[in-house]
Amino acid sequence: MIAFIRHLASEKRHSPRTCDSYQRDLQRLAIWLVEQGNPEWRNVSGYDLRRYVANLSRAGLSGRSIARHLSAIRRFYQYLLRERLATDNPALDIRAPKSSRRLPSVADVDQLNSLLDAAPDDPLEVRDRCMFELMYSSGLRLAELASLDVNAVDCIGGEARVVGKGGKTRLLPVGRKALEAIAQWLPFRAGLAPEAEPALFVSRRGDRISHRSIQARLSRWGVVKGADQKLHPHMLRHSFASHMLESSGDLRAVQELLGHADIATTQVYTHLDFQHLARVYDQSHPRARRRNSRDYDDQNAGQEGTT
Repeated sequence: MIAFIRHLASEKRHSPRTCDSYQRDLQRLAIWLVEQGNPEWRNVSGYDLRRYVANLSRAGLSGRSIARHLSAIRRFYQYLLRERLATDNPALDIRAPKSSRRLPSVADVDQLNSLLDAAPDDPLEVRDRCMFELMYSSGLRLAELASLDVNAVDCIGGEARVVGKGGKTRLLPVGRKALEAIAQWLPFRAGLAPEAEPALFVSRRGDRISHRSIQARLSRWGVVKGADQKLHPHMLRHSFASHMLESSGDLRAVQELLGHADIATTQVYTHLDFQHLARVYDQSHPRARRRNSRDYDDQNAGQEGTT
């Protein structure tokens, strides 16, 4: 198993978080196999894995979590087959139980504008607002934001070169507000980061800011600046995607901006867009609006006068 994790990190260039997730999932399966008296990977059958899936379901895991486990197992057996350590992939035909699809939470446009326009109180808040502007401006993942280097942002051209999942690079537009926020942050960054530090966003100590710190600072920003809902990094990405789709209707463009390999992943935002359209319809269409009691009384009064 350790060799497989090294393979993911070195050959496939997966992030440390992804490698840790694969290792945890496979270790859980390994422990279960030992408990079943079947510790050898080459002896695992499809029947064994169906029992394992049932075990995970009884333990309360969602269909999505079980699907992630099965993905790790399939990838592991692909590696074992390549290394001639297994004769088949028993996970190929195993499917996770379906679970209800949760729509991502999205912040209101006006509220986001208000939060991002709030004045920072100190240099670290200047950094925070810059991070959040850039995340919302370009739809960045948390890991993409944290790994961004100074030389990856072209402030003149208004572009950022981002390394996404699987080491894939994409070039993203950066909005005017985000560019202004970067220009405000860079002088403060120069006073914190040593010359050899490439990271665009650094901590108080001058090293690259961690994922956990970004999450904590965004949550703090929401509380201090008066957000109506708890803010988290993925909400900004979801909001970017939903607001872009509402305005443009171009699903393919949103897919490219988000870096989704499969457009089916992006299509979740069409549900959010429909919700927006339904609200507009209910509020705007003369045959859809709900009349208030005064409208109803006026209408009835008019009818009584004509009978």
